[in-house]
Amino acid sequence: MRIAYIIDSLSYRGGAERIITEKANYLAGLDGYDVTIIVCYGFSEPAPVVYHISDKVRQISLNVRYHSQYRYRYPRRLLVKWQLNRQLKRSMKEAVETVNPDIIIVPGYNLADTVCRLHIKAAKIVESHEARPFTKSGQLYSHTALSRLFMRIYRAFYLHTVECNADVVVTLTQGDAWEWRKARRVEVIPNYSFMNVTALTDGSSKRAIAVGRLDWQKGFDRLIEAWKLVNRRHPDWHLDIYGSGVLESELRKAIADAQPCNADIHPFTPDISACYAESSVYLMTSRFEGFGLVLLEAMKHGLPCVAFDCRYGPADIIADGRSGYIVADGDIKSFADRVCTIIENPQTWKSMSAEGIKRAEAYNLEAIMNQWTALFSKLCP
Repeated sequence: MRIAYIIDSLSYRGGAERIITEKANYLAGLDGYDVTIIVCYGFSEPAPVVYHISDKVRQISLNVRYHSQYRYRYPRRLLVKWQLNRQLKRSMKEAVETVNPDIIIVPGYNLADTVCRLHIKAAKIVESHEARPFTKSGQLYSHTALSRLFMRIYRAFYLHTVECNADVVVTLTQGDAWEWRKARRVEVIPNYSFMNVTALTDGSSKRAIAVGRLDWQKGFDRLIEAWKLVNRRHPDWHLDIYGSGVLESELRKAIADAQPCNADIHPFTPDISACYAESSVYLMTSRFEGFGLVLLEAMKHGLPCVAFDCRYGPADIIADGRSGYIVADGDIKSFADRVCTIIENPQTWKSMSAEGIKRAEAYNLEAIMNQWTALFSKLCP
């Protein structure tokens, strides 16, 4: 079976890019699979591929300099964008005809509309790595009213094109599957955790941990407010936040202003597994998620998790009251109370730790990829 993944770039250090390369590598190692990754965008200077790609995976670069449009002001930018889109569609169609795949897979956050408009015989799968309400939503916050109106219209057409033309939309959660209910067919296949766990937490440290980009989506401002309440009851506990992003300065100031607030921000580390093992509870206060892979990583290390019930992911991963707690989105006081419940009850921590490890086992690479290969067999019997 011939599988083609189409992606904008593999030069970004993102979760979707890593998942796609891992899945391509896995499939290429199976008998009967011929896997190609078609990378669409190119840059003025060569950009290295961030994640390892197996020699068994064929790579095709279209080298469309899509970002060159931003050199120009409106209205000329619209003309350049139109020209680049034509080039992209033509190059993509030529590459697909060369590969002649049985199935094409494209992430839903970019290029899905272009792929869905291709007149080809291959089955088209769109992977929703962001929940539908947030797909292309960042572009709605443009500076001018005219630009915002244009982006709302563009986003509506983008989603409509996917829903009408994709053979299958694959979502990561049941909640997002409902959001895509107008699509021709929807399947739920979650992500898997590829983290190698070297040590489990024993729950002895008085440390909580949170990991992610320091931006509005991840809601670390809400976490700092909640942690301030936790510290009032447990001043000997410490919060470690690992990440970087545009809000780092604001968040550092918020920590300083929220005293007492025993918390620190650390840069991303490649040895985050050791950081999980040295902590005793994981905290997530995101405003929205595509899935929440960090929750799986934390649970694999035996960490009970407390998370807001944001759209979507935490409620699918955490068994409320068994492997952690799901808290009504935005309820800062209840969030802090749930954290304190775990801190103050060693038996609760112990049972949640064991249940989290057990639940995380279901999200292993082989189990998830078996769901993918079963879907491929249905589409191409």
